[in-house]
Amino acid sequence: MGLESLSKLYLPAIEQELHAVIDRAFTSDYHELRFMLTYHLGWEGGKAGPEAQGKRIRPLLVLLCAGASVPDNFSDSQTTMWKKALPAAASVELLHNFSLIHDDIQDHSPLRRGRPTVWMEWGIPQAINAGDTMFSLAQIAMLNLIDQVDFHTVLKANQLLNQTCLSLTQGQFLDISYESETIIPLEAYWPMITGKTAALLSTCTALGALISDTTSEVQSAFHDFGHFLGLAFQAQDDLLGLWGNHEQIGKSTTSDLVSGKKSLPVLYGLSQNGAFSQRWLAGPIQPEDAQAVALLLEKEGAKIYTQQVTDTLTQRALTALETALPTKNENGQALFELANSLLNRRS
Repeated sequence: MGLESLSKLYLPAIEQELHAVIDRAFTSDYHELRFMLTYHLGWEGGKAGPEAQGKRIRPLLVLLCAGASVPDNFSDSQTTMWKKALPAAASVELLHNFSLIHDDIQDHSPLRRGRPTVWMEWGIPQAINAGDTMFSLAQIAMLNLIDQVDFHTVLKANQLLNQTCLSLTQGQFLDISYESETIIPLEAYWPMITGKTAALLSTCTALGALISDTTSEVQSAFHDFGHFLGLAFQAQDDLLGLWGNHEQIGKSTTSDLVSGKKSLPVLYGLSQNGAFSQRWLAGPIQPEDAQAVALLLEKEGAKIYTQQVTDTLTQRALTALETALPTKNENGQALFELANSLLNRRS
């Protein structure tokens, strides 16, 4: 089976696990709070459905890495290991959605996946509480591993989860802090996106390897795969945010410049101290000026630089995955397929 076939098997199981975690947590007294979570997860409310749910990439990575880590001579385990990893898959998806609810508040975002955000529908205080509820459920979901693996593995999985929580908040701290700075150095970009993007992806890949009880060396290689996958994905997202197809990426390619986002191309352009830097320092970029400013960035080499960085990080991610999987079962092959689909977007 390839990625498409495995996704058809894994994704419904992930949804079922998520539903189970949420259903066990609420009595009828908290119907509205439960609805806030199911609305955000794309299950209920206006325009509910696959488009509102997102792609569930993070839990899918957990299950694929768990199955891929099983040696070829343990064929029976390959077909069942992913089921043992379902509590961890649900946990990372809940944690991801906790961060999205809070990010939407902090970024004043009115929409997510084409629908009003939780804070727009219920107000900031209740949205903060909904995010905190999602965070708590992520912790509970991970503890459900106790029915699947040994106690030591459960403790290590929870240590990974909580370290990731810290990294997410640290990355968000830097992102918010940078909003008030006109210029930050190029190297400041990396700790920010390590926290905001790479930390959770590396935890997803490491969790899969941990649950399948691989060696520490293999777990480290899976962690590196997720880390570089996250860095490459974010660098590419910054590239597409300026030079992608706005209809396919779902937002205007001028919005990052207008909002003053400290993306990788922008920080590279600022480091060149050229015409782009002068325009940036002159004041906020208006929508009608954004295309001309993007052209300045491109002429100063920001587009080529960002693509080169993305390509380098992509190769490091794939090399780490090759190290983790010298031989590939069907889950391993699907992992390479998924990585290539994520890292070779052009729109």
